[in-house]
Parts: sequence; structure tokens; C-alpha cells
Amino acid sequence: MVLILDLAVQGLQMLLVLLAAPLLTGFVRKVKARLLRRRGPPLLQPYRDLIRLLRKEVVLAEHASWLFRVAPYLIFAATWVAAALVPTFARGLVFNWSADLIAIIALLGSARFFLALAGMDIGTSFGGIGSSREAMIATLAEPALIMIVFILALVAGSTQLSTVAGMMLSPEVGLRVSLGLALIALIMVAIAENARIPVDNPATHLELTMVHEAMVLEYSGRHLAVIELAASLKLVLYISLIACVFAPWGMAPLGAGAGAYAAGLAAYAGKLAVAGFALAVFETAVAKMRVFRVPNFLGAALMLGLLGTLLLFVSRSL
Repeated sequence: MVLILDLAVQGLQMLLVLLAAPLLTGFVRKVKARLLRRRGPPLLQPYRDLIRLLRKEVVLAEHASWLFRVAPYLIFAATWVAAALVPTFARGLVFNWSADLIAIIALLGSARFFLALAGMDIGTSFGGIGSSREAMIATLAEPALIMIVFILALVAGSTQLSTVAGMMLSPEVGLRVSLGLALIALIMVAIAENARIPVDNPATHLELTMVHEAMVLEYSGRHLAVIELAASLKLVLYISLIACVFAPWGMAPLGAGAGAYAAGLAAYAGKLAVAGFALAVFETAVAKMRVFRVPNFLGAALMLGLLGTLLLFVSRSL
């Protein structure tokens, strides 16, 4: 009976991130529209867009290979698994042993790899440009993520997210400069990985500026719906990761009752709302940078992670 309850809670988390992803995207769009004094689309518009795309016929290019057809499902599966592994409203779930930072980075890297291959599969100039830019961003974002993992592993003694969250709740951690640097670096990497302003504009279709949209420009129908849902899941994943590591308050402990799980769900919903509002305000206040400035942006994230790691080593040696 206990195992069935634990599996049910784990399944609830998987469904939670899947259903919350389009809602978070719609919330960010709505807040951005309100900040610009426009009415904006309804909160449920992303759900309607996904349903409309699922009903449309798939149009494939003449030279599309099997990889082009399979890639959307592989991208979605890898992203969904990674998002479901991150603790959201409770710690110590059934698959807690697999909720490792290194495993999540590997899953995200696999999804990025298939997305870049799919962008180049058709052979269009837009797809090649988008894939090359995505590879450039990945070569800078992944080292920064590794440095952040080093910081968290040195502080918590583990890369398992439930262990890290539990350590962050303990009074032993306190306020550390290295953790503040890691938080800033992770936010910068999340902005770049989700193709948000100032690195990329998810609403643009200008060939000189787009990165993510260039790779999925040839997709249509259910393939495009799956890719768009995976992109929304990726945003939820990074927000959940930041909340789990740096703001784990309100998460239900292992073996908690229904009341604790309900409180955890409410706390998680509040974290998503705060993060979505902050993202909308940030994107409204800043402008998109040029593509050749992106390495400077991610290089700063890498240097922050490296500096945080060095500070931990120096503090331990004193």
C-alpha cells in the first residue's frame, strides 16, 4: 500500500509538470502583454494552440529522413523525464535515486543534440544557422552548469537533488557568497537554454536573430505541438530546479500526509507564479543582445561558477 501511494505521488508530479508547462507559458505572455498595456492572449491559449496543432496534418519536406520524424518525440521524452525527476512539491519520492543533477544535464544535452540534428536534417539555411548557434550556446552553457554542480556538490556532499534540497534547509548552510554566485549563474544559463530575451526572442521569426525557431521552422502539425510542449517543459524544469536548490521551502518531506502534499503544491504554484512574473518583467525591461555577444553573457556565467568553486575551496582550506 505504501509503495502504491508513493508511485501515485510520483505520477502526480509527472502530470503536474506536464500540465503546468503550457499554463506557465501563457502566464508569462499575459504578464508581458499587461506590462506593455495590451490585453494579451488568454492564460489557456497555449493549450488551445497545442490542440489545434495536434488536429492539423503533418507536412514533411521532400528530403526529410526518419530522424526528422522521430526527433520531436525523443526531445519531448528526454525533457519530460528530466522535468519529472526534479523535486517540485515533495522530497524523497520513489525515483529520488535517479534525480541527479548530472543525469538531468545529460538528458537535456541529449534533447539538444536531437534538436540540432533535426534542424540540419532538411538542409535549409535557416536550420543550419539555428543548429550552429544552438551548438555555440551549448558549448558555453554546459561548462557553466558543470561548475554550478561542483558548487552544490561541495556544499551538500551530493548531486542528488533531494539531498541538496534537504541540506539547503538545514541551518548549517547559512548565507554563502558561492551559493549566490551559483544562483546568478544558473539563472543566466536558464535564460540562454530556454531561448529567452536577451539571448533569443521566442516570438521572433527574423532569420538574422532566431535560434530555437530556426531549427523548428520546418515542423508542423503534431510534430510542432510536441516540440512546443517540450520547450514549455524545459522552462518549468529550470524554474523547478532553481526553486528546489535555492528555495526549497514548503516542500513536503518523505512520508508526509495529504495535508503536507497540498501545502507543497500550493508553495510550488506560488514559486512558479513568482518566477513567471519576474521573467516577464525582466524580458520587458531589457532588449535582445546581438548574437556575437551571447558568448560574453554565458562566459560571465561560467566565470561566476568558477569563482564560486574557488571560494569554496579557499574557505575549506583556511
